[in-house]
Amino acid sequence: MSRRNTIVGLAVATAVSVLGAAAMANDRDDHGQERGGAVVRCSLEGVNPAVHPEVFGNAATAESFGFFQAADHTWHVRADCRR
Repeated sequence: MSRRNTIVGLAVATAVSVLGAAAMANDRDDHGQERGGAVVRCSLEGVNPAVHPEVFGNAATAESFGFFQAADHTWHVRADCRR
């Protein structure tokens, strides 16, 4: 009986770990929209404005981060921006 309990316990533990890993992977699913990090005030280093519409889609929000959009639609950091 002890050997059977051990085998059943190992089977249950394996099943739980597989299901747990699948659940964690599903929690990280961004539904095909890679977010790619955070926007840091006064720095455009490594930032793709297309993936951060919450900042670059609103001129006032972009301004609060120290950014402005030039006439050619490229984003720049204000010269007087301080972190």
